[in-house]
Amino acid sequence: MNDEPTRNARKDGPTLAERVGAKAARKLKARRHSTQGVWFGLGMMGLIGWSVAIPTLLGAALGLWLDQRYPGARSWTLALLVAGLAIGCLNAWHWVDKEDKAMRREQEDNDE
Repeated sequence: MNDEPTRNARKDGPTLAERVGAKAARKLKARRHSTQGVWFGLGMMGLIGWSVAIPTLLGAALGLWLDQRYPGARSWTLALLVAGLAIGCLNAWHWVDKEDKAMRREQEDNDE
């Protein structure tokens, strides 16, 4: 009778002790590999912010220059400001997606 609950637990999946042990091992491994900390996170936020801000400002500056050189009914400044913002957002999205894939790949390698 004592063997029956153990067999059922094995058929359904890992036991509670195995799940807790696996989670603890993952946390310990994450602590060992996580040397970055708060400053790293702030640096990443700044990097993403600048990757959006610089193309936006460059678009606005080019638009101002074009509006002064070639005045017209439409505003080059507004059009290029929006274009720079779109390019900056795409750039930030691409960078974050690449970092996310690298983190997932590293996590999968560590889990195996």
